[in-house]
Amino acid sequence: VQLQASGGGLVQAGGSLRLSCAASGDTVSTYAIGWFRRPPGRAREFVAAITGSGSSTYYADSVRGRFIISRDNAKNTVVLQMNNLNPDDTAVYYCAADPKDYGGSEYLYDYYGPGTQVTVSS
Repeated sequence: VQLQASGGGLVQAGGSLRLSCAASGDTVSTYAIGWFRRPPGRAREFVAAITGSGSSTYYADSVRGRFIISRDNAKNTVVLQMNNLNPDDTAVYYCAADPKDYGGSEYLYDYYGPGTQVTVSS
C-alpha cells in the first residue's frame, strides 16, 4: 500500500486548506484512513480518521468543528478539509492506512506516507 499526501502550503490564520491522501495498492478502498500531524518540536498527534466505508469518522478535540474528513473510494482518495486554521495547526501532516483498525492511536495503522507541510501565519 502506498500513500501520498498533498495540498499543504502557507495560509493566514482563519484561512482554509484542503489536503488529499491518494492511496494505491491492495484493496485500499476498504482500509481505514487516519490523518496525523507533527508540529515543530513535538510528537506526532492524531487529527482525524474515517472507516473504509466512510460511515464513521473520528476527530481530535483540537480540530473538531473545523476539520472535515471524507473519502471517495472510486478515486481511492481521502480528503481533509481544514477550515478556520490557526498557528497551532502548523505541522507536517501525514495520512495513514490500516486494513482492520480505526482510531486515534498511531500504532493502529500499518502504513504511512510522506507528509505535507502546513504553515499557518498569524
